[in-house]
Amino acid sequence: MTARLEQQIAFLNEADKLKSIVRGTTLCDTSRYENSAEHSWHLTLYALVLADQAGPEVDINRVIRMLILHDLVEIDAGDNPIFGTHDPVTTYNQEQEAADRLFGLLPDDLRDDLRMIWEEFEAAETPAARFAKSLDRFQPPMQNLASGGGSWVTYDVTYDQFEAKVGRKIEIGAPGLFDYARRRVRAWFDKRR
Repeated sequence: MTARLEQQIAFLNEADKLKSIVRGTTLCDTSRYENSAEHSWHLTLYALVLADQAGPEVDINRVIRMLILHDLVEIDAGDNPIFGTHDPVTTYNQEQEAADRLFGLLPDDLRDDLRMIWEEFEAAETPAARFAKSLDRFQPPMQNLASGGGSWVTYDVTYDQFEAKVGRKIEIGAPGLFDYARRRVRAWFDKRR
């Protein structure tokens, strides 16, 4: 086995740990909380199925690459639910250190390529990254709606909090998905009053 292949397998084995990172969102059937690997897989499926919601300048294959990589840093940094309490500076630093370590397991060319894709997602400045970020914010509310409220109930979320922390991030890269989510989420919160 070549040294390159050894590095690739070491990275893939390390990436398997993402299956052990439990998120704050339940599965649609409420049977358990999802893990971060399931979330990443589900988002790639969202990108395939909802590609027609992306702008014409969005490269869906690049979006899929971002989404399959975006949460790998949670292996070291853990998941920080959007409605949970955490220090953004500490989270940023932990995620950068995790990215250094995890992508550093790879051969240099792959390390640089995959790290660049992860950084692009984090910066959310390109059309592909904005759409990927929108999907990352759109999927949990869809699961919360399917599960009777899910993490909104757990974190005692209000509609205004949803709008401020999630809605605007969906709207930036996927206005049609935001319109869809806003109507359904508003109706769910209105029923709870």
